[in-house]
Amino acid sequence: MSVTTAQTQTLLAALILVAGVAALVWTALAWTARIAPRASLTMACANAANALSLTLHVLRGTLPDAFTYWPSDVLAVASFALLGAAVPAITTRELPWKPAAAAVAACALALLALPYGGDLRWQARLISAAAAGLTLMAGLTAWRSLGRSASGRRTPAPLALPLFLIAALMALRCAESFANPGATPDLRLPTGFNLVFLWTGLVLLLLQNATLAFLVLMRLILRIERLLERDPLTDTLNRRAFDQALASAHAWLARGRGYALVMIDMDRFKQLNDSLGHAAGDAALRQMVKELQPCLREVDRFGRLGGEEFCVLLPDTDIAGAALVAERMRCLIDAAPLRWLEQDWPLSASFGIAEAERGDTGADAVLARADAALYRAKHQGRNLVQG
Repeated sequence: MSVTTAQTQTLLAALILVAGVAALVWTALAWTARIAPRASLTMACANAANALSLTLHVLRGTLPDAFTYWPSDVLAVASFALLGAAVPAITTRELPWKPAAAAVAACALALLALPYGGDLRWQARLISAAAAGLTLMAGLTAWRSLGRSASGRRTPAPLALPLFLIAALMALRCAESFANPGATPDLRLPTGFNLVFLWTGLVLLLLQNATLAFLVLMRLILRIERLLERDPLTDTLNRRAFDQALASAHAWLARGRGYALVMIDMDRFKQLNDSLGHAAGDAALRQMVKELQPCLREVDRFGRLGGEEFCVLLPDTDIAGAALVAERMRCLIDAAPLRWLEQDWPLSASFGIAEAERGDTGADAVLARADAALYRAKHQGRNLVQG
């Protein structure tokens, strides 16, 4: 089947339209909906650069060469560099704009050194190779970050697949520039390769934007879920979320997986509040939570039950292990006074520990034993661990 100029022109117009609409959608997400604004704005710029690059490419021979060759090529590289910067901004909330800017600057200078005449094979090779490399790095970044656990879930790493396919497509175009150097640089030419390249590029452009938009929305959902589960002052689990984690741990008890609880209550907290004010009390709670973080494993759950009372759920831990953890926590709090109004204010906490037993009908029984042990620690002088 013969390929016509109308087919390639139509596909180029479709690519420009899709990239332009995507730029508007990402801009709306950034400025109107305020959903991951930095990442969304970067994606908007990537799509806008892509649309403008293709537009200038189509207008070659119509507008002066100074406006349609070098600028079009630099914008093409910029679109892939921005895509590479947007991916970590979406997945890890880091925006590596310096490497992206360096890649664009290096390619822009290299393109300036190349003569824009003849078949432009070296320009095509440079742009395609840069695009393939930038997209491949973005794909690897997405693959690694998406494979990590987030709020107890695993985001499917194959969502990075469109980026790998785009990298492969651009690498194929680079290889084609060696096999057919005269035709590859001009996407308007009616060749079989250009037709396949443009069709594939259109599908991948749609898939890439849809996938990254899905990741942005997933990030928003996970953020909302985190806000619903977290105590706003200390960023520990709130009472409802901790109760859910405790019930889940107790359900495993019948299958041979035990757990222990460490109840924590800051000593003389009311006196601290009355003497220094509620702001100091809040600061003391935040400092205590921060001091206890080194004692926690990834599987442990740390929740605020109310006021100055906290509880730590230790899966696969017996009473002896809980005692060691609680004693380490007690020492850390005792060794770190609160710095307030240019003075050090001593802090301490009392601890009650309990281990789940097979005869416990529910998690409330374990919690009650830990609470009773905490009560004994308070009445035996505070700053103690009791079980």
